[in-house]
Amino acid sequence: MRGEVLAFERPEDLPEDRPVLVVDFGGQYSQLIARRVRECRVYSELVSHRTPAQAIRARNPRALVLSGGPASVYAVDAPQLDPAIWELGIPTLGICYGMQLMALDLGGKVERTGGSEFGRADLHAAGGSLFEQTPEEQVVWMSHRDSVTAAPEGARVVASSASTPIAAFEAPDRGLYGVQFHPEVVHTAHGNVVLKNFLYGVAGAPPTWTAAAVIEEQVERIRAQVGSRRILCALSGGVDSAVAALLVHKAVGHQLTCVFVDHGFLRKDEALQVVETFNGHFQVPLVHVDAEERFLARLEGIEDPEEKRRAIGEEFIRVFEEESQRLASAARAQPARPSSGAAQSAPQRIPFLVQGTLYSDVIESGGTDGVAAKIKSHHNVGGLPEEVDFDLVEPLRLLFKDEVRRVGEELGMPEKMVWRQPFPGPGLAIRIIGEVTRERLEILREADSILQEEVRRAGLYRDLWQSFAVLPAIRSVGVQGDERTYAYPIVIRAVTSEDAMTADWARLPYDLLETISSRIINEIPGVNRVALDISSKPPSTIEWE
Repeated sequence: MRGEVLAFERPEDLPEDRPVLVVDFGGQYSQLIARRVRECRVYSELVSHRTPAQAIRARNPRALVLSGGPASVYAVDAPQLDPAIWELGIPTLGICYGMQLMALDLGGKVERTGGSEFGRADLHAAGGSLFEQTPEEQVVWMSHRDSVTAAPEGARVVASSASTPIAAFEAPDRGLYGVQFHPEVVHTAHGNVVLKNFLYGVAGAPPTWTAAAVIEEQVERIRAQVGSRRILCALSGGVDSAVAALLVHKAVGHQLTCVFVDHGFLRKDEALQVVETFNGHFQVPLVHVDAEERFLARLEGIEDPEEKRRAIGEEFIRVFEEESQRLASAARAQPARPSSGAAQSAPQRIPFLVQGTLYSDVIESGGTDGVAAKIKSHHNVGGLPEEVDFDLVEPLRLLFKDEVRRVGEELGMPEKMVWRQPFPGPGLAIRIIGEVTRERLEILREADSILQEEVRRAGLYRDLWQSFAVLPAIRSVGVQGDERTYAYPIVIRAVTSEDAMTADWARLPYDLLETISSRIINEIPGVNRVALDISSKPPSTIEWE
């Protein structure tokens, strides 16, 4: 007996058509709020507090979430909101600064009461939509000096703490909700329930943002953009470009050719793994371009990290342009296949290039209209030259890293590749602090291999967001045997994180660090010192360059 095949019932609106907009007032948790909303299977985007009401209305959002911020609402340059937004009738949740601004703009009061709260606080919930299915007494995470001392007109106070009599208020008739605490952080015990109550109960947002839905939607978008034309994929072997390649291959099949540029800056044996995985496991057409000498020559004499990134980005694009022309020429040399009774000439060039750009890349490259200050030029975003002879296809541009991994699992990608730690597009070139040379690459590659091997042996690989070695281009004095040495140091960098927006240095066991240090110094000529980076992000970034 054969089962009945049912058509997929599409929602009336795609998740991206009616997003939850997270309005960023500069708080450290703004991106985390957007991720937490998505973890509730509701699509969200981060927008600047400068966004006018007309632009907000045009997005037709299901809800707004106003983030926290570092400023007081009374500061001279305190971020503000277009007052017309309050009149749009969109369900709105204000968090910390967002709650205070809501109160101040709508007739309430905000004051410096002397009752600051930073860290854990005990909250008493007194009913209300936000606190359904949560206990009356619960632990939350506070971070504020100012407090709301009078709620907006028509709002009811629904939660309080010892230092903050108005810790949450609701005005259901106006669609206004505010909480002084941070429901998005893990330290708030029932924060996820509070967010779901707002998203599902108040805003009526359906939980349709799933990996399967993302795949289906992106496949349709790729087909609409590419049509019957050919497309190249900038394959690096990392999870981002791999998932992007599989999405495009699912959408357009044989129209895709993956081009793997081996720039010589990959980890040990990684080039071989990429070729074997895509040619063998996925059966995706793959062209392997060995361009190590070309990239080394391009970087000769360059020490500035931004210049390195730009140079590598430019060289990547130029390689793809050349490869596109070569592949198009090869296609023209083949006999034309008739279509609908007429011979079709081959295209003069391959017009599209796939890149594994993520939402975090867009944010950190300043691509959300002032939401984030530019931290560095990402290889997938800010590192591109001004003149690019491709139309970019970026199927992951709206996804955070954890969402990319879920899409990869849904597509059947092997677990080892899905959970591979993030690796920058410029590779080891930006983990050498200074000029990139063949000698330094070989030293760093071996040191990184030892580090990865020992981290995996200790069973900690999946617990770390990233673990890698850095080689500063300096030398220090050491003693090995009876001889003095003058050799490079290796710095170990290992961090924990959820999305790379913030990160904490990993507390690796001392015996593991001892083993790593001993192996690196004893097995790699040219290294006589190993150091550990114990800085978090912020203020540091995860990568050194």
